[in-house]
Amino acid sequence: MRYIGVDLHTTQITVCYLKEKDDISVRKYQLIEIEKFVSDLEKRDEIAVEATCNTRWFREKVKEKVSRVVLVNPRQFEVVRNSVKKTDKNDAINLAKFLKADLLPEVRAKREEAEKVNSLVNTRTKMVRLKTSLINKIHALFVSNGRKLKKTSLASEKGLDKVLQEDWSEIEQVELEVIIEQIRSLKQSIKKLDKAIDDEAMKLKGFENLKTISGIGSLSAAILLAVIGNIKDFETSGKLASYFGIVPRVSNSNETVNHGRITKRGSKTGRTALVQCSLSAIKKNEYLKTYYEQVKARRGHGKAKIALARKFLGIIYNTLMNNWVFRDFNNFELAE
Repeated sequence: MRYIGVDLHTTQITVCYLKEKDDISVRKYQLIEIEKFVSDLEKRDEIAVEATCNTRWFREKVKEKVSRVVLVNPRQFEVVRNSVKKTDKNDAINLAKFLKADLLPEVRAKREEAEKVNSLVNTRTKMVRLKTSLINKIHALFVSNGRKLKKTSLASEKGLDKVLQEDWSEIEQVELEVIIEQIRSLKQSIKKLDKAIDDEAMKLKGFENLKTISGIGSLSAAILLAVIGNIKDFETSGKLASYFGIVPRVSNSNETVNHGRITKRGSKTGRTALVQCSLSAIKKNEYLKTYYEQVKARRGHGKAKIALARKFLGIIYNTLMNNWVFRDFNNFELAE
């Protein structure tokens, strides 16, 4: 049996073969000759590789040839990140050694359908942020000229046209024309992505279940499922909450235990969607609204918002785990 550590790059891989008797050998392969590496694999081998942009492709190449493929979380594997001798060879050796000791922080491998939706959502998020930055630029031009402008007015074509009808200098007019042209193009692109996300998300298990929960629409359901992946990867709703980064940091030293702010680990887009959905749900669901108001009265809006999101995530967890479909979510009535 061999423990194989792979330092994966875009053009080559450095491979450490560690046998049970601690015999070590290191080889390099160009990525175009990956089949040479694959053909040398044996069914009892185990492979560890850091999660990068081409790790899914690599995993598909080797997973049928070996007994186990471990995708390593590079942020948590500090031995490689902070190594004094940061070389491809040492990284591969460290991966192999820690694989043998079974001490590697593993990343979940999501299904291809969830990865596709996740990629679309990430692209959409980048475009929305770019559109927001351009809208902020228009607002800054108004302010610098002593004028008032509501950013919400720029959501409509009429509002954008009105901007160009203002009295601007020649250079400002050119700048605004270019910005508004880009905003309009981004809006069209975002609509196209929304359609693609909706089409792909319909293939995900649990999509229709989540849409029966108040506060969750098609886009939100797609984002949440893309982050969650297979719900059975999480033993409890608490572990799912930890994955979303909405659990407090815990510092335990000797007899002192301190709880801090939430960890904010995981997907920021998923966490934002979760909070927004839960706040939308309290407009219709009295139970969630009462819970939120009680926490808010004791601890303030910020902590109440996170507490609500965690309770809402618990409902999502049970919905997916038990295949619930709500007939009337606001009264917690399930469809027959």
